[in-house]
Amino acid sequence: QVQLVESGGGLVQPGGSLRLSCAASETIFSFNVMGWYRQTPGKGRELVVDITGGGITNYADSVKCRFTISRDVAKRTVYLQRHSLNPEDTAVYYCAGDRRGLRYWGKGTLVTVSS
Repeated sequence: QVQLVESGGGLVQPGGSLRLSCAASETIFSFNVMGWYRQTPGKGRELVVDITGGGITNYADSVKCRFTISRDVAKRTVYLQRHSLNPEDTAVYYCAGDRRGLRYWGKGTLVTVSS
């Protein structure tokens, strides 16, 4: 069974940085696309950034120049490096992967940006 496990969430002060990790149970190249989404109370899940198997990235306008997606094939892990965090970035962050017509989700990791 395909599994995606996020880690790295927590409390960070405004202006700070934090890196999230998403460890996959399968090689990340088995996914057509992998990405990060986030959700706040009362809002739907929104795309933060995704990356295709070929390395093409797609960032939400709200995070461009602040967030960077990367991957380590050997570790089967996709990362989300975030800088200049602000309270509006507070959310549960989810990792997702599309594979053979199905979308798989991790359970999410909570990030709180607060002083």
